[in-house]
Amino acid sequence: MSAPNTSHQADPSAVRISQAFLKHDWVSVVRLCRQTLRKNGRHLRSHQMLGFALNQLKKTDQALAAYRQAAAMHPEDAELLINYVQILMQEGRPSDAYPVLKKVTALRPDKALSWIHLARSCYPMTLHEEGLAAANKAWELAESTEDKLGALNQRAIHRRELGQVHEAVEDCKAAIALNPADIAHHTNLLLFMLADPAASVQDMAEAARNFGTTFEAALKPAWPDHAARREGGPWRRLKVGFISPDFHNHAVMYFAEGLLAQLDRRQFEIWAFDLGTLEDTAAERVRCHVDHHVKLHLKHSVEQAAIIQEAGIDILIDLSGHTGGNALPTMARKPAPVQAFTIGYPGTTGLTAIDWWFSDGITDPPGAEALYTEQLYRLPTRWICYRPHSRNPLWRYQPAYQVRPTPALANGFVTFGSCNNLGKLTDEVLALWGRILAAVPNSRLLIEGKNLGLPEFSASYRARCERLGIDVSRLDLVPLDYAKQYLVYHRVDIALDPFPLVGGTTSNDVIWMGVPLITMNGDALKSRMGVGMLAHMGRHDWIARNPDEYVAIASRLASDVESLNRIRLGLRDEVEASTVMREDVYTQEVGNALRFMWMLWLAGSSHPEWTPEQVFAQVEAWVGEAPTWPEQEFQVGVAPGERIPLTKAYERLQTMIARAKTDTDEAPAAATNQILSKRWFEATVIAERILSAKPHDAVALTALAEIENAHGNHEFGRVYLAEALKSLKPAEPVEQLLERTQRYVQAAREYLGEV
Repeated sequence: MSAPNTSHQADPSAVRISQAFLKHDWVSVVRLCRQTLRKNGRHLRSHQMLGFALNQLKKTDQALAAYRQAAAMHPEDAELLINYVQILMQEGRPSDAYPVLKKVTALRPDKALSWIHLARSCYPMTLHEEGLAAANKAWELAESTEDKLGALNQRAIHRRELGQVHEAVEDCKAAIALNPADIAHHTNLLLFMLADPAASVQDMAEAARNFGTTFEAALKPAWPDHAARREGGPWRRLKVGFISPDFHNHAVMYFAEGLLAQLDRRQFEIWAFDLGTLEDTAAERVRCHVDHHVKLHLKHSVEQAAIIQEAGIDILIDLSGHTGGNALPTMARKPAPVQAFTIGYPGTTGLTAIDWWFSDGITDPPGAEALYTEQLYRLPTRWICYRPHSRNPLWRYQPAYQVRPTPALANGFVTFGSCNNLGKLTDEVLALWGRILAAVPNSRLLIEGKNLGLPEFSASYRARCERLGIDVSRLDLVPLDYAKQYLVYHRVDIALDPFPLVGGTTSNDVIWMGVPLITMNGDALKSRMGVGMLAHMGRHDWIARNPDEYVAIASRLASDVESLNRIRLGLRDEVEASTVMREDVYTQEVGNALRFMWMLWLAGSSHPEWTPEQVFAQVEAWVGEAPTWPEQEFQVGVAPGERIPLTKAYERLQTMIARAKTDTDEAPAAATNQILSKRWFEATVIAERILSAKPHDAVALTALAEIENAHGNHEFGRVYLAEALKSLKPAEPVEQLLERTQRYVQAAREYLGEV
């Protein structure tokens, strides 16, 4: 936030206020401003200073009220208005800031900062065309380095949303050239390069290493030696920390929640170091799953690292990589002896402080090691494990989200579709999809994305598609609506994966909803996430090795609607039975990996003179001495800081249901479709807690069926009961599943010519 101008003329009140301001004595500034305003309600300096000082005192509501009054009295004071909108933006109110900033640009059209602020307010409102125009105006006017950086940053983020990915990358490079020490420009560069067809995997690796060199080199001499962590031997219980800004309703949680809940507590004590600010149902579930939850978002990376080190963390796992609000400045300080990275970003961090990257036998192709500063640990399962409906876990079992027959049976035509971020749909992608429409008569293409509900944006997007050869009379543009996540897939027969940056969570979503996915093979993780998923399911025949094959696979699948329907109706069971979704197998193998990483560090750090062969021999010896762990019942986090055995959770659940039944004041009305009464709601929460820790638990599902039936929601009750019965079927044994998976992976590698 800009500090108000403290210059003054012969105004005793302004002098006293400015003196207090220069001392950062915010309490005195507030007192003096209010005293002055009682005498002169229009005193400009007091209006400028009061809101600023209140905000410094964290009295945000009072600051906004002061600025609102000041803006009404002094609508011509651009400085005052800019500080007002900065608090509005800080509080997540861009729609309130936007009209004020329109006034600012009218008052100061020759100032780059006015247009930078306007562009910033446009971004969360998805006004990307106007935001880009404002950023371009700011660039034309910018004179100082600070203004040039602001203009470049705003131009880059709006360009990316408008599909101008390569131009956004060039803006990020220009910003880094102006100020290499600003981490945000490096983060944006590496994010945007993912979708830039002109950026090779080598270019991305080089950019990541440049990031590491810039931000890590000066920190290395101060890295702790962690010698004290060697105490206790190779098999002691380890403290494992996960650090992320995304412990809330975020894509990361679709892959992290099962890991947090199910890692073996006999071997591991789980910590969550939370860099985020959002509080929602997913954030509360994280606090239930972990053994310790520590908020770090208000701390500098130096303080964060100190807190992690003081906690005695043995293995620290980053879940964000090069994404917003990331943990890399903290990881670069090496607060734990062993550090790893997974999930959040499909590529290397560029930090040597991070020792390991979780991979698998196909997602990172042969030779991928050269693209990472981390060592690759290839799991025998897939590198991540998917869980649907992170935002609303119980929706997983509700009628609206059950697989339906392929829509072509009723429509009489096949609908291809994509629900990916529009920034991934490059000209090359759209042109290839146009070839598919031409090859499959009467077919349609559905694209879901942000801003497609805006007439101007939608018209522009249609014009772009038409230029690229798509018959727009067969194009359905659907606005993104998170409340309807998964439901759009009921309209799609065959999903199309973009490239070179393929779908992540979206690809898992479509397969789980029964929709076959066609993906293009690539040369690095960002281009092979779909390849890895399909290979681990034994569906390598949906992987295209080139554009012609992509079109051919689409034509083949579309040619037999009855076969397409059979695939669809069985695909959910298929994916849930595979390593793509077997959380029990995944967490066991991650646990094995963590123990191996620990032993490797322990042997190497204890004997720095040893050769790698000697270190591995010691690790093998320790593995042979594995203890017999005492039996421990599965634990459920029923409340923050309260993990109890599963049988105890069952008892609590049944007790709550019994109380709800006997409480006449809590008797539900028929067919309410909502659980409104207190005791019934509490029972539902416990059932959800159980299912969030252990999906498909038969007891919890049966209890939910009973709750729904008591409320007259018999369709919901039937689905819950059907899921409970299905869950009673024995799962494929781990050894057998892993052996089958290895056969699938080997077949895929042979098909791709990688063996």
